[in-house]
Amino acid sequence: MKTKNIRKVAILGAGVMGAQIAAHFANAGIPALLFDLAAKEGPKNGIVNKALAGLKKLKPAPLGDSAVLSLIEPANYQDDLEKLKQADLIIEAVAERMDIKKSVYDMVEDYINQDAIFATNTSGLSINELATVLPASLQSKFCGVHFFNPPRYMHLVEIIPTNNTDDKVVSDLETVLTTVVGKGVVIAKDTPNFIANRIGVFSIVSTMHHGAEFGIPFETIDALTGTLIGRPKSATFRTADVVGLDTLAHTINTMKNGLPDDPWHAHFEQPVWMKALIDKGALGQKTRAGVYMKKGRDILVLDTDKGEYRAQNAALDPRVVEIMKKGKPQDRLTELHALTDSPQAQFLWSIFRDLFHYCATQLEHIADTARDIDFAIRWGFGYGQGPFETWQASGWNRIVSMIVDDIDAGKTMASSPMPSWVMKVDGAHGAEGSYSAAEDSFKPRSTAAVYQRQLFPDRLISEQAHYGETIFEDDDIRVWHQGDEIAIASFKTKKHIIAEGVLKGLRKAVSIAEKDYKGLIVWQTEEPFTLGANLAPAAMAISAGQVDAVEQSVDFFQQTSQTLRFSSVPTIMATRGMALGGGCEFSMSATSVVAAFETYIGLVEAGVGLLPAGGGLKEIARRTAKESFGKDLYPMLEHYFKKVAMAAVAGSALEAKQIGFLKPCTEIVFNPNEILYVAKAKVKYLHDKGYTAPANEQNIRVAGEPAIANMEMMLANMIEGNMISEHDYEIAKRIAIVMAGGFVDSDSLVTEQYLLDLERKYFMELIQMPKTLARIEHTLTTGKPLRN
Repeated sequence: MKTKNIRKVAILGAGVMGAQIAAHFANAGIPALLFDLAAKEGPKNGIVNKALAGLKKLKPAPLGDSAVLSLIEPANYQDDLEKLKQADLIIEAVAERMDIKKSVYDMVEDYINQDAIFATNTSGLSINELATVLPASLQSKFCGVHFFNPPRYMHLVEIIPTNNTDDKVVSDLETVLTTVVGKGVVIAKDTPNFIANRIGVFSIVSTMHHGAEFGIPFETIDALTGTLIGRPKSATFRTADVVGLDTLAHTINTMKNGLPDDPWHAHFEQPVWMKALIDKGALGQKTRAGVYMKKGRDILVLDTDKGEYRAQNAALDPRVVEIMKKGKPQDRLTELHALTDSPQAQFLWSIFRDLFHYCATQLEHIADTARDIDFAIRWGFGYGQGPFETWQASGWNRIVSMIVDDIDAGKTMASSPMPSWVMKVDGAHGAEGSYSAAEDSFKPRSTAAVYQRQLFPDRLISEQAHYGETIFEDDDIRVWHQGDEIAIASFKTKKHIIAEGVLKGLRKAVSIAEKDYKGLIVWQTEEPFTLGANLAPAAMAISAGQVDAVEQSVDFFQQTSQTLRFSSVPTIMATRGMALGGGCEFSMSATSVVAAFETYIGLVEAGVGLLPAGGGLKEIARRTAKESFGKDLYPMLEHYFKKVAMAAVAGSALEAKQIGFLKPCTEIVFNPNEILYVAKAKVKYLHDKGYTAPANEQNIRVAGEPAIANMEMMLANMIEGNMISEHDYEIAKRIAIVMAGGFVDSDSLVTEQYLLDLERKYFMELIQMPKTLARIEHTLTTGKPLRN
């Protein structure tokens, strides 16, 4: 597969979306031109400069590392249109108005390189209609693209071809969006709001409708429609506040104006309370008031009867909670339906019923297959399962007859009959693929080359993952292969915690790989990579006076890291999500790391009153010596010290490189489903070039006593200014001692084992302190750090 070479992108429009799309291409190392109108006063690029400054302040952060901002070049339509010719991909992201978009096309059409792809970022306008103003030369390279906000974090991007878009343009764009910026791509038909917003906004409209019908307050609706039913904790109204009530109103109006023949058309109206909030400028989070409003520490909710905010009181029917938490997935909807004396149960049944009815009716018009609807809703709205998957999991035919009964009884939002296809199948997804209503057949997944890189893509309800052939397995770890002479280790513990069995299993995995395989990859079947070591047994053992046993287990952990480091075959950590504590130490010790861009890695032990003692501080001392060869060790040591003492976690793999938790040569992969593919390529490359294990270093130059004194002085100032507690001081002081190589002369030479012994010694001092044990217990109980 040859990925289209995108040397530069141009984004037209420096609004919130345009600037963030430019930022994400910059995260991927692709230079971006960010265009907007020339400012009437001050510097010509003032509008873009202001947008770029805003990127540094936005939360969640659009930039993986602030340094990538230098890849975005400000531009304006008055002076810089010639520069557009440099762009291989141009994405227009101006306001959601047909007239504004068309006026931009008039300005830029003569400056678009003949090999470039030209796309409009829109959440629902007609792409074919937008294309009418383009000259014939641009028709084949033009299509719609819909990034979800925030573009860095939302996995979904919809591509919407026009009737004239060249197939190669679509496949090139699909490849770039999937591999280069790591997205989940769905190809949508050119209908109002496309797939995700069409279904997702209908679901919100339906929830608001039934909430009002059953008289359920906003905060109770949110308690019912969040994690309880496998959707994001922001649920319905918190999501509306985050998105912006004005934005939600715009998407509802798009459906109202663009879908006059939709059987649900009568419901595409803003509720009275929503219109009133928008009229007075209460648009949600961006205006600090919407459905919810923060007052001091309290979050109040709108009372629609009184038109004012009040304290929340989400009282859930315990029978509904019992069904959703303990009931079997296949019985939940049936049990809710049967609970006729519970408004909350009837409300939940109703929102699922009308969502299924809507999806079944609209499938042939908006999407190629049911797969596209389910992935669009999962990736764009964060549902645990798509609508067709939920329906299928609940017993397809049983649900069909329940919906038909409700249609006949006049209970549904629309009276249109169920489409005939739902009676002909036993589910929307089967072994042969997903159902296409337009073609009346089940269609398999795309076989495009880009998807061959995803060895284990996101799965639908009908799909099983076959994780290769088992080499070795116990309760804590599984070691397996896929017939390509590469061993893979996956943890089986909760949150992939590093228990003693994981350490033993990793050592066994290395020994097996050294004997029979080209290398070993540590890769988890789902996030997180690991939340670090299991501290509970150590804390209990200390309380029981078993100090020696704890010291032995710390030594065992350290030697496991060293086993990864000195393996005679390459050891690769394939990380995504959280890689904390011991996970970071394994990554620092292994031969190499292939990191998903969204890898959040750090040595966080100080937060629980400890210091990293799995080889992490030894590695920092070793790396500092290597990277400061012939120079003063202290500046780099101080940089690391601040990060470890403050338990810093990198906000991306890029930032982890900048901190030094990941080496500069670490491979960063934007699509998390591709990390195993790239990790395998890395093993093959290292094996083929004749991999040899590194030598155990006997002459590591350390900074010694003067560096410890400097760091202690810094800590003394922090304690003086009430920035840290006395126990924070005790922890950080010991971190400084280990990193500096102990109380030796500056530039002394020490061994790796000497540094490991120091780590273990000071770890053992800390874990026996009552305040550290209190921190560990508090964290294990609440999941939150204790400041003492």
